[in-house]
Amino acid sequence: MNATPKVRPPAVPIEILSSDAARIYTHIHPILILSLYAYKFPSIVADPVPALLSSLIPLAILQIVFVAICLPPTGSNTVVVEKKKPGEKKKAPESPISRKIIPAFLSLLLSVLFATPLLAATLVLFGAPISTHYFHTLLCAAHISLLATLPLVYVHGVDGQTWREVVALLLPVDEVYGGMIGTVIGAWLGAVPIPLDWDREWQKWPVTIVTGAYIGFAVGKLVGGTIGKGRKIMFD
Repeated sequence: MNATPKVRPPAVPIEILSSDAARIYTHIHPILILSLYAYKFPSIVADPVPALLSSLIPLAILQIVFVAICLPPTGSNTVVVEKKKPGEKKKAPESPISRKIIPAFLSLLLSVLFATPLLAATLVLFGAPISTHYFHTLLCAAHISLLATLPLVYVHGVDGQTWREVVALLLPVDEVYGGMIGTVIGAWLGAVPIPLDWDREWQKWPVTIVTGAYIGFAVGKLVGGTIGKGRKIMFD
């Protein structure tokens, strides 16, 4: 007798947690992200590598604070009932902090170790310098990774089917998914000024790419949490 295949429930938008802190901070977060970049922008234009490197830590902190305060970690909606053996003592409940901070740091680790090299290779395929500016490209990819993939890993984990839907643009839009889409589109549009013959310092690689990614993240997160929430991207 053949087992009935499990039917995967349809994907739903990620909801911001219902606490007052979550509802407030989710609106403050993009302002802090853009403020950080605006503060570092003159340094990034003057010398991109050390400026982008030094801004990775505050960006990572802001992203970890955002996901820990505002988002449900992957698997948080799954209830597991464990049967106790006779005489077994009840386990102490897991700390709410550990349920949030540990997944946040794991998401950071996965974003840095796996998403960053993949994004760096993608940037090269889309025209980034292949024989020079190695650190420029890698740091650009790291910033895009922290903006776009860290929140996604936190809420969706590493489920292969979910990530295929992410890449295929099949998930309903929410603040997290909207932030990812906005980051990618912003980085892509950021490449437009680079070949223009304006001879400006801010046109050098990868200043405009990173700038577009930051702006795109803020816009995508806003749209994903408001007018675009629950919608799916349609290509027909």
